[in-house]
Amino acid sequence: MTTSAKALAALLLLAIPAYGQEVKPPTKETQPAETAAPKASLNQDETAIAAAIESYVIAFNKGDAETLAAHWTPEGTFTPPGGETLIGRKALQESFAAYFAENKEAKIELLETAVTQVSPSVAKEAGVARVIVPGGEPSDTTYTAIHVKTSEGWKIDSIAEQAPAALPPSHYEELQALEWMVGRWVDADEASSIESTTQWTKNRNFLTTSFKVVVDGQVEFEGTQVIGWDPYAQTIRSWVFDSDGGFGAGRWTNQGNLWTVQTINVLSDGRRGSATHIYESIDDNTMRFESIGRQVDGELMPSIPPVTVTRVAE
Repeated sequence: MTTSAKALAALLLLAIPAYGQEVKPPTKETQPAETAAPKASLNQDETAIAAAIESYVIAFNKGDAETLAAHWTPEGTFTPPGGETLIGRKALQESFAAYFAENKEAKIELLETAVTQVSPSVAKEAGVARVIVPGGEPSDTTYTAIHVKTSEGWKIDSIAEQAPAALPPSHYEELQALEWMVGRWVDADEASSIESTTQWTKNRNFLTTSFKVVVDGQVEFEGTQVIGWDPYAQTIRSWVFDSDGGFGAGRWTNQGNLWTVQTINVLSDGRRGSATHIYESIDDNTMRFESIGRQVDGELMPSIPPVTVTRVAE
């Protein structure tokens, strides 16, 4: 790879390791050894709280209002989103009984549950409660529960639920078809390598790829590609910036698993280039790449024949 590879990388202004030799899948010798994460053991209180939470879910899913209300302290409270706070087991039981009568076979799932013991007799639980009623869409609320240790065991002092926050705007739906690019790709031989890592930005509005060319252990060339949705033109675009000062832009179209990118680039020396890159997603861990119609200042450059690239473990 050395000089010619670097020149090729600059010309392509690509963010994937799709030129040169095929990527070799990691061998057993190069794969990091898998080590099992040690499991933290629960103390007696944590075990009792976990059992109380599980019992709460079972009671709800049975539609057992009396048992469900008994999970609270006698003065325990429950505040639904935007609703009136219910106080005490009697009020809770009556409310749950009315709910179960109207919503038969309702089920609850607790997601992303996190319990923190803040003192020997108080614990805080937070998570997402998903209620599923047959024939209806799942309903999610975020919640905070305070558990207290009593003579009856761990009981609920209060639960406050909130409607989930509105989702931020995202173009994930338009970009989702490129999700197969997320991950780490390496094209390497004994003397050199090209590495790239693609990931989502927050809210999945863009895919970013960092790439670098390493020769004899030294980074000779690197850059960044950003792929996003252009809501004005209703198309996927990409922008590439490299460490030599070159930059480029591309417009993506696809047919099934085949993606075509029309690119226009400005090299670091001021020359202008263009090319058509073609990506084909073969399966979850394999893609094929080629580049055709490549020109620099009007001079036709050799095409890059199809090469197969394989994803490597993170």
